[in-house]
Amino acid sequence: MAGYWDGPEGEQCPQRTWLATRVGAAAGLVGAAYRIILLRPGSALAALQTAAADSVTMATLGAVFGLSTCLSAQVREEPEDPLNYFIGGCAAGAVLGVRAHSYLTGTTACLGLGITAALMKIGNKEGWRLMGPPKL
Repeated sequence: MAGYWDGPEGEQCPQRTWLATRVGAAAGLVGAAYRIILLRPGSALAALQTAAADSVTMATLGAVFGLSTCLSAQVREEPEDPLNYFIGGCAAGAVLGVRAHSYLTGTTACLGLGITAALMKIGNKEGWRLMGPPKL
């Protein structure tokens, strides 16, 4: 996600959306590879269909997240608010629910992805680190 955090929020929506789409597609390919290895499809065509479906789904989630986050920042006129990221994550979760044809999946994914995205934004603003020595 290098480059996603560059520049003010709510600007450069096409570039941010494209970057989130690419990250989603890459995550979908990695997930599909694991799924194909662990669940061994019956043919090469089935494996290709699995990889394509997973990659397209994840790319769509990335695109929805990137666009929703950016548009929310523009509409709300609060570009640094973590609520924009919650809205983007929730929108992506809703798309996942539509894909699964399940209200429960959509609601759960909305809350899970929204909270995770908001925490990522808060952590980025406050300088949280996932790895490395702690700042004392």
